[in-house]
Amino acid sequence: MHAFIADLIKGGPVLTDGSWGTQIIKRGLQPRECPDSWNLTHPDRVEEVAREYVDAGSRVILTNTFGSNRYVLGKFGLADKVAEINIRGVEISRKAAGARARVFASMGPSGKMLLTRDVTEDDLREAFEEQARAIAEAAPDAIVVETMMDLAEARIAAAAAKQTGLPVLACLVFDAGKGRDRTMMGNTPEQAVEVLSSAGVDGLGANCGQGIEGFIPICSRMRSVTALPLWMKPNAGLPERVDGQTVYRTTAAEFVRFVPALVQAGANFVGGCCGTEQTFIREIGKTLNSR
Repeated sequence: MHAFIADLIKGGPVLTDGSWGTQIIKRGLQPRECPDSWNLTHPDRVEEVAREYVDAGSRVILTNTFGSNRYVLGKFGLADKVAEINIRGVEISRKAAGARARVFASMGPSGKMLLTRDVTEDDLREAFEEQARAIAEAAPDAIVVETMMDLAEARIAAAAAKQTGLPVLACLVFDAGKGRDRTMMGNTPEQAVEVLSSAGVDGLGANCGQGIEGFIPICSRMRSVTALPLWMKPNAGLPERVDGQTVYRTTAAEFVRFVPALVQAGANFVGGCCGTEQTFIREIGKTLNSR
């Protein structure tokens, strides 16, 4: 484990942030518009998202770089902007964080499938190394590989991120199988720990996919096979489509009822993913501080 991560969690669970995509949509992102491009076109609105999380108590915030790899950006004709978008994303979050929070840069999936040979492992490695180098140039505190549905892709991305020398955490989505405890590719939490640990990550965990109640057994199973820090960011329940809009029904009050159990299960970093916002983070913080 990286000394920086060990020092960060030594005082107890660390409050992270909530969703970014939902917040950017609320600020005017249009259909078929690239969220990450806002680092260049609307940096003030991106900074507002980050700053509001810091104001809500987040000790760690992410960056608006989730899809800032050549494959995702390429869908929007922005493949030549990988470096610029990643660097600006980190700079924006660092400005919002100031001395109040740490910045963990986000690296999400490529949108390509190894299984169907959309892309090779070497192709993915090059793409993630390109993104990680740009991120490192802007000097965040760490990198989070997140929302990965393919354990092989997560391993490749984590290894690329580790080459920067920055602390790296890697997270998968567990929402498949009868018990909603497997990745889309059928991997278990225990398998994720084994593979990601071998890649040298400084922490690992889960995000997205389902609500907080389902994260408790996943966290517990991970903790039973690793001493590495665990990063947990559940959704505000499962999404519903209402009048063409995506709606999350879980309230902040309902969400935080499960935070003590998640911490008891071994979570070291706690925040929210899709459907969560600043109210959730504020309430999670109150719960963590009352322990």
